[in-house]
Amino acid sequence: MIVDLLYGKSGLPVRFGDDIDVTVIAKPTMPILANPDSAVRRALLAPVESAPLADLAEGKRSACVLICDVTRPVPNSLFLRPMVETLLAAGIDAADITVLVATGLHRPNLGDELAEVVGDPWVLDRVPVVNHHAEDDAAHVDFGETPTRGTPVKLDRRFVEADLRIATGLVEPHFMAGYSGGRKVVAPGIAHADTIRTFHSARFLENPCAVQCRLDGNPLHEEQLEIMRMLGDVYALNTVIDDERRLSFVNFGEIVASHNEAVVYADRFLTVPVPRRFRTVVTSAAGYPLDQTYYQTVKGMVTPLDIVGDDATLIVASDCSEGLGSDAFRASQRRLIDQGADAFLASLLEKRFADIDEWESEMQTKAQRAARVRMMSRLNDVDRELTGVEPIDSVEEAVRESIKVSGDSAVAVIPEGPYVVPRYRPD
Repeated sequence: MIVDLLYGKSGLPVRFGDDIDVTVIAKPTMPILANPDSAVRRALLAPVESAPLADLAEGKRSACVLICDVTRPVPNSLFLRPMVETLLAAGIDAADITVLVATGLHRPNLGDELAEVVGDPWVLDRVPVVNHHAEDDAAHVDFGETPTRGTPVKLDRRFVEADLRIATGLVEPHFMAGYSGGRKVVAPGIAHADTIRTFHSARFLENPCAVQCRLDGNPLHEEQLEIMRMLGDVYALNTVIDDERRLSFVNFGEIVASHNEAVVYADRFLTVPVPRRFRTVVTSAAGYPLDQTYYQTVKGMVTPLDIVGDDATLIVASDCSEGLGSDAFRASQRRLIDQGADAFLASLLEKRFADIDEWESEMQTKAQRAARVRMMSRLNDVDRELTGVEPIDSVEEAVRESIKVSGDSAVAVIPEGPYVVPRYRPD
């Protein structure tokens, strides 16, 4: 039996012998919208708890449209042009329509990469497309602190001061905030580093509700909702795509209501009940663009933990074509390795502000607490050592070794990695 894992741009075929009891965990088949262009235009005309986009834009002098950065396969090419055309038709000057890349603390997207993200040269030629810079103090508006947990709220001035504010994104499982898209494109997408570092701190992430596909009681989601209330009127265009990145769902409307509707739709396809736990689990980091760095690979490690059994081995395949990640993440990984997981976590719990990117190291420890983690990648030897997990050169060989140790030939395989959330549901 051969199972193709999402890995880089080309995929990774993994061969399993007939003596291995393979359970492939994949999303149910999503219905595909026959005419995505028409679906987008219908969404803009029939929104969720708001007026149509054309009516919202009437009389406005400026607009800011948020898009996700290169780490998210959002189908921007389908909706950016009709949105911009609608804004122009309403009388907003092209120079006053800003497309803002919600990078969070990620690096800016420039040149060919920016063109890839936008997906439509028509948009690039007509309106300004710029990157968010989370550490530029003067570029943010300070709203004070959230009332419940005291998160400092500072957001990109270009978005805050626009007459019409729209977030766009992809609704998919997120290993901390429950689901991506909607409010998450605003915070952390265009938030100041202080905001991001607060609700990515250990006091949030060690909460058992801070997991994928859970919004109820999730402290990150709750903070994001408080930030939306502080900000005021914001609208969103939400998409859901299938495993071939074809459009399955799109809506537009008030940011919280429209996102909730998209989550209800997505949850039907992205969470999969599994009747048992496994001592060998094979997964991916979802392929390009998500698996370009080890930083993003951690999402693939954490997502299947609900079906990981006792004394299990978790095998991850991630291309990591761009290496480990940021310098800050490298420093965090070095601290994790030097201190050990327990001391590292204890140090995080003492902080109000997380150091940049150390939250990903913290999430990695959740996987390592649950299983022996082994990874196939293209990382060099220096970067492999900094992952803190065991490097492998063959998924097939790692599976054989795990079965030999466990004495259990049952293997779970999750080709799409973090895009599928297995949930343990015994019969």
